Amino acid sequence: MFEAELGLPSGLGPMDNDECQIDPVALGAFANAVLTYHQRTPHAVVLALSEGFTATLLVLAQRAGVEVCWTPPDHDQDGHLRDVQVSSHPPASMTAEPKTQGLRVKVRELDQLMPQ
Repeated sequence: MFEAELGLPSGLGPMDNDECQIDPVALGAFANAVLTYHQRTPHAVVLALSEGFTATLLVLAQRAGVEVCWTPPDHDQDGHLRDVQVSSHPPASMTAEPKTQGLRVKVRELDQLMPQ
């Protein structure tokens, strides 16, 4: 679904005997695009349905040596929107962190549970 939605290949080859080849460059682009999609979507159902997939994808990307950018491209390093006038204490809805905090926890948990 995400390959079609984002117009990007996942970087995961066909499954054969519970294994697949991974293209780290394509996987990196795909994982970062899925993470950005996750951070930007306001749709609660999409978030709920895709969180497990997104977390699993991020673990696989991490294990493949892919650098994942947790800050969306339109946010600064603190998670605040760029080029927008906001107070020095923006509401939580203006930052990327609330959406990714739970996802980061899930990624850490899955990394410990998934076989190496």
